[in-house]
Amino acid sequence: MMKNRKLVKGIALAAVITALAAGGTAAYLTDFETATNSFTVGKVDIDLDEPNWKPEDNTDLVPTQVIRKDPYVANKGVNEAFVYLEVSVPVRNVITVAKDGTRNALAKTELFSFTKNKDWTQLERTEVGQNMVYTYAYNHILKPGTKTTTLFDTVTFANIIEGQLDTQQIDMPVRAYAIQATNTGDDKTTVLEQATAAYQKYVNQNKGQAGGVTK
Repeated sequence: MMKNRKLVKGIALAAVITALAAGGTAAYLTDFETATNSFTVGKVDIDLDEPNWKPEDNTDLVPTQVIRKDPYVANKGVNEAFVYLEVSVPVRNVITVAKDGTRNALAKTELFSFTKNKDWTQLERTEVGQNMVYTYAYNHILKPGTKTTTLFDTVTFANIIEGQLDTQQIDMPVRAYAIQATNTGDDKTTVLEQATAAYQKYVNQNKGQAGGVTK
């Protein structure tokens, strides 16, 4: 009787194994991996500084006075950038005096003059309201952690006849703009050509926004 039981068990086990084989069920060796490609979005961030500009030293101006004003741009971001400086020179109808003391006729006159430094190129000169607005491009791509040379180092007040602008506050705003250097230069050859093309993209993108250029 015991032998028969063992035989039955053996037959049953064999039947199970046979059934598994007949059903086609198998375990395959498998594996998988996931490739996560992380991207960090860049950032264009600039500072505008005029280290030698001292507002307290520039009250009670007199004709032909030379004023220290030295704007430059620093790249505080992580991307290379094209940078620009915009200077709004106030314009008034005034009588000026020539170097020899000859009185000139009443005329629209830019109240400040300056000499730009060689690393900057003028892109535009446009009269906007009571200002003549000059826009300059830096002749080099500005790398992160670096700064431009100054656009100019001093400005000179016009030689105007006294009594025309007495006690008036006269502003000469300077604004800085920047745009990423990558994929904005339209495959132009020189850096200046690329910067010029990129500037138009900046103008279009920021039209009507706080960062828009003076128009």
